[in-house]
Parts: sequence; C-alpha cells; structure tokens
Amino acid sequence: MLKNLLAFTFSLFALTLSAYSLKAVSILIPMDEAQKDHLKSYGIAFWVLKNDGEVDWLLNYRGGSFLTQYSQKTESECRVRGVSYEVIADALVAQIIAQINDPSINMDLVKLQKAPRMAIYSPKVGVKPADDAVILVLKYAEIPFDIVYDEEVLKGDLNKYDWLHLHHEDFTGQYSKENRGRNADKFLETKALQEATAKKFGYSKVSKMKLAVAQNIRDFCAGGGFLLAMCSGADSFDIALAAAKTDIVDEIYDGDPPDPQAQSKLDFSQTFAFQNFTVVTGSYAYGRGGGRFSNIDVSNTRHINQEDDFFTLFDFSAKWDVVPAMLTQDHDRVIKGFLGLATAFDKSKIKSTVTIMGEMKSANEARYIHGEYGKGQWTFYGGHDPENYQYSPNEPPTDLSLHPNSPGYRLILNNVLFPAAKKKKLKT
Repeated sequence: MLKNLLAFTFSLFALTLSAYSLKAVSILIPMDEAQKDHLKSYGIAFWVLKNDGEVDWLLNYRGGSFLTQYSQKTESECRVRGVSYEVIADALVAQIIAQINDPSINMDLVKLQKAPRMAIYSPKVGVKPADDAVILVLKYAEIPFDIVYDEEVLKGDLNKYDWLHLHHEDFTGQYSKENRGRNADKFLETKALQEATAKKFGYSKVSKMKLAVAQNIRDFCAGGGFLLAMCSGADSFDIALAAAKTDIVDEIYDGDPPDPQAQSKLDFSQTFAFQNFTVVTGSYAYGRGGGRFSNIDVSNTRHINQEDDFFTLFDFSAKWDVVPAMLTQDHDRVIKGFLGLATAFDKSKIKSTVTIMGEMKSANEARYIHGEYGKGQWTFYGGHDPENYQYSPNEPPTDLSLHPNSPGYRLILNNVLFPAAKKKKLKT
C-alpha cells in the first residue's frame, strides 16, 4: 500500500513538474523596486549572452526588465547570485509583449544578441580598484573584461574589442596636474612610466604619445566601437583631440612652455562632445584632486551642497529614441550627484549634435551625455564614483554589496549591455 502511494505521489509530482515546465517558458528579471540586486542582474544578462542565449531588454517595463528563455541553469545562476526573478508562462509573456507593442505606451523591446568584448583603459601598475568605478562594478556583476593601456592601444589591440572604458585619465600629457607637493611620489612614478612608454614608441613627449592614443581610440569609435568615458577621461580626451596641432602643456611637464597662441589653434571639429572651450595652460590651476584642464568641467565654479546635488534623467521615447532610452533605463529618474576631476559639463560648451541624457537644469550643467562618431557610439558620464561623493585615493574601494540597487551605477551597466544590441537597426 505504502509502495503504491509513493509511486502515485512520485507520478503526480512528475506530472506537475512537467506541466509547470511546459508553462514556464521564460524567466523575467524585474528591474523595478522588486529587484534585490540590480547590479548583479546585468551580470546575469551578460552571462546568458556569453552562453549563446538571447535576452530581451524590456525598455521602460518595470524599470527596464530582462526576459530570457527558461532554463534550469539560468534559474540556478539567478539564485546563486542573489538576483530576483520570476518564472512566467507563455500566456503572461504574450500579455507583456502586447503591452510593450501598444503604440500609446512608452515601452519597447530590444533583443540583446551577443556579449561584447570588453576592455578597460587603465595603468596596470600603481592603480587601485577604487580608482575606477567601472572596474568595481564589472567585478561585482561578474562581467569579464581585459585591461589595456598605452602600449596595447598603440599596437592596435583595440580591434580585438567592441567596448572600451576610460576613467581617471589625462590625455593631454600633464599627469592630471596633480598636486606634486602632496603626491610627489605618485607624480614622479606616473611621469617616469609614461615617459618610458613614449620613448619606446618614438615620441618626443608624453603629450604627443597621449594624443596618438586618443586618436587611436577615436578611430576605434569611427570603426564601430563603443566608448564610455568617466571623470577626466571624458574632457581630457576631447581637449587632446582639439589641441592636436598646438602645445597646451606647461614646461614643468614637458620641458618647454605652451604655445602662446594655443587657444586660437584649437580645432573643435576633431572633438566628440565639446566646443568653444578655453584651455588652462598653467600648472597651478588645481581642481578637486588634481588640475583643471579647461572650462568644460564646472567643478571649480559650481556652488552646490552635497544634500542638494542631484541630476535628472530625461524620459526618452523608447520606440523612437531607443539608444538614449536604453542608456537611461533605471528604477529612479533622479540620481544623486558625485564629484570627480571632471564632475559635470558646462552645457554651453556641448555641441548641438550631442544628446544630453542627464542634467541639473538649475545649474546649467550636464552629467550624462551621448553621441555618435563614425559607425560607433560614445557616452560621457561626469564624476568619479556614484556611491562615493568625494573620492580620496586613501579610501578603501566602494563596497558594492552595500549598494546593490545603486541608480548611479546602473547607468554604467546600461552602457555595458548597449553594444549587445548593435545588430538591431537602431532608430536614432
């Protein structure tokens, strides 16, 4: 009797499981307030792509949720990483898709098809993980990447990658104009390393080498690459490109004075985002944590208390402005500000072709901007670390397990997944 009962129970369980499996065709990863770990959710989406799966990015549906075909491996991966998920039947999937396709509703579905090959432009010595928020969040989300720096770029290695990130960097060859009194050892170490690389590749100055690096990155974008630059990696990149035919570097950094006519020789047609800016050629124009390169960044002129420092994301049409809609997916439209060598961009210095995606309107400053260059796309994001208001090199790295739902870090990860949709015909 007991044997028959156990057999019946097992058969019933098997039938129930079979029926459940037939209905449970998809896994929905919600990205609204129901999500326990927004940042690791991007890692799950990337993991599915790396394992030859596809992910539907549901723009503006529950905070920009992810939908993928059900598998026990994916469900197990969600559990292991602590990501909230829902197993849903095909009937509910059909309802969600119908809602998204409704022309009166600001939603869209973007298919993510292939995991991008990721590279971080960063020195391989003398840099802590805390020096780059993108390294921190990629490690936390378990998204693989390679480190490249000047040598790899000059050798042409960028053609191995789809996506590149620049962070706390100075492409003008002025070593971030760091305070040599407080950081003399770091200044001298950085100077020695970059001078050695310049000499190895036949450049007479670090500024000329850094210009060549910036031009290689520009060509990477022109050929179809995706670029995310934060902090001084954004403004110094454009400044270097504009100053290609002049010398803006003080003699304390390269042994000779800057060109007295440097300002009039800037070529703004070479830049991605900025125009009509004024360069700072002196060596003592220090900003927060380092030097001020130009009047693009408003760090030294803004007077905003930390408790009032926020910027707002624009609400784009998901069906017609799909690129900025992808890049602004978030569960919060108001993002707390954070400082950096480049904190925010003066809107009057931004080209009219650039899309401003996040701004503090009252201060006339942009924090998050996007554009196209050739066949590629770029995003500039002001500030250093979205969860550390005023980063200091002596601080330990931000512990993202304490900020798993960070809206500011989500903007970084939107850029990480963005290239996976490049096979889709984008509408912008």
